[in-house]
Parts: sequence; structure tokens; C-alpha cells
Amino acid sequence: MSGTFGGGFGGGSRGFGGFADGLGGIPGADGLREAFDQLRTAFDKRVGPRMGRGDVRAAVLALLLEQPMHGYQIIREIEDRSGGVWKPSAGSVYPTLQLLSDEGMIEASESNGRKTYSLTEVGRAEAEAAADKQAPWESSGLRDSGRVTALPKAGMELAQVAAQVARTGSSEQVVKAVDVLDEARRKLYGILAQD
Repeated sequence: MSGTFGGGFGGGSRGFGGFADGLGGIPGADGLREAFDQLRTAFDKRVGPRMGRGDVRAAVLALLLEQPMHGYQIIREIEDRSGGVWKPSAGSVYPTLQLLSDEGMIEASESNGRKTYSLTEVGRAEAEAAADKQAPWESSGLRDSGRVTALPKAGMELAQVAAQVARTGSSEQVVKAVDVLDEARRKLYGILAQD
């Protein structure tokens, strides 16, 4: 097994590259290292739904039918309404907003340095016509994928705090953290063992 996590969890400043190197000589560190490696592998598979541009378009129109919003509000609202399962990137939302603007479906007004988007009459007609359809964030496939993405997300949050303890905690704190993680692992296996 490798002694590092490579770029780990998508790399960047939030990655865990070199984390395992700091575990040398700590009791139980091999198990912790293995757990992080398994968690990294799960995230590298990029589990979860991938929504299409048509879904982003439908979501934007549905939200703007309720009220004018700026781009970040739209992203946050879709994430909230999908239970955190779908968070469209700015790279999909802003081009969709530009396309809708080019089509005359929405218009932008600037306030406090932010563009706020609202429906035009043409956009409102299209949004109202689609209002009886299920919103993209309500699709059954998206809801079902929540159970697939919720566990890795919780594991990622656990991995982040464990890494923090490894980097900044005392030797005693690291030993206690390893005990907590070992107990959590046993409890998870206990859940699987239940009928």
C-alpha cells in the first residue's frame, strides 16, 4: 500500500496529499491510513447523479417563476431542494442564464454589484407551461442517489476532521481519535450485520 494519498480527494488545498506521512509511529495508523485510502477510492469514482443542461434550464426557469434570483442563489436553491444531492456548477448555471437571456426568456438587472435574473413574459409563459411537470431536483433517480452520496459525504467530513487531528493534535489526541474511528468502523459493520 502506498504511504501517501496522492492528490487525494480531488487534490488542491483541500486534498490529503502527504497526510499518511504524518501518521508514522502512531498506534493504529495503518488502519486509519487504509480507511482513508478506501474513502479516497470511493470519491474518485465520483458517485452520484450527473444532470444535463436541459435539467439546469428547467430548474432555472422553475426557480425564476417563483422569484427573481442571482446565479449563486439559483445554485444554492437547487442544492437545498435536492437535499444536497445535486449542486450544479457555476460553469453550467451561468452559461444557461446567458442562453436564456439570448433567447429572450430572462432579463438581468444589476443591484449591489450582482446581476439578478427574472423572467420575461415569454420566459414566464414557458415556465408556467412546464409548471405541472416534476421539477428536475424532484426526479426519482436523483432522490434515490441521495443514499449513495450521503454516506460518502459524511465519510469525507469525518476524514477532514481526522486529518485535522493528525496535523494539529497532540499524540494523546491522535490516539483518542484512532480509538473513535475504530469504534465507528465496528459500529458500521454492526449495522451491516443486522437483518
